[in-house]
Amino acid sequence: MARDVPLPPDDELVERLRGGDETAFGLVLDHWSPSMLRLARSFVSTNATAEEVVQEAWLAVIQGLARFEGRASLRTWVFRILVNTAKTRGAKESRTLPFSSLLPEDEGPTVDPSRFRPSDDPHSGHWNPGHRPQPWTLPEDAALNTEVRAVLAEALSALPDRHRIVVTLRDIEGHGSDEVCDMLDISPGNQRVILHRARAAVRARLESYFSTATTQHQDLP
Repeated sequence: MARDVPLPPDDELVERLRGGDETAFGLVLDHWSPSMLRLARSFVSTNATAEEVVQEAWLAVIQGLARFEGRASLRTWVFRILVNTAKTRGAKESRTLPFSSLLPEDEGPTVDPSRFRPSDDPHSGHWNPGHRPQPWTLPEDAALNTEVRAVLAEALSALPDRHRIVVTLRDIEGHGSDEVCDMLDISPGNQRVILHRARAAVRARLESYFSTATTQHQDLP
């Protein structure tokens, strides 16, 4: 598979792409298109539209290669084009995602306050007994691993669009904070708030799953 072939350094890759090297273009398509499709889907309403967004983004990449200045990595530059293309298509579908300011969905406690000791407790703010987050042991059984992935996908799909996009870029696609701020035109502070809330929501869903799974396992003869 082409994805098993590592990509060359940016300077060599850009030179090859500008020279019309089809092998190099095939490599970046195989390496980045799946991630681009997942990200595009967060902005638009259907898989078919997400595929169109990715195609439009790659066309814009080809047309803009001569203007690539290397201020960011090639991957970041490509994903920025993808995000801008997806935003435009999402706006046409009335799926607005205002990243520049925080929304009501970004406010309020990220963890149920009842899990913490009250303000009049000598250890106020610490976990209540029995409510401390428990360490997870990922199941070795293949079927359970599949189930965990399904729970994770469900948790991500339940997030507000902005939260899902940020946590996807950071924790699934592996982009750094500065890259995500650059791609989404978002302040570092807002990015931290959105990412924290997204991670808390996903963790809560997984915590509930693992708690139930552990109980069921203990009940087995």
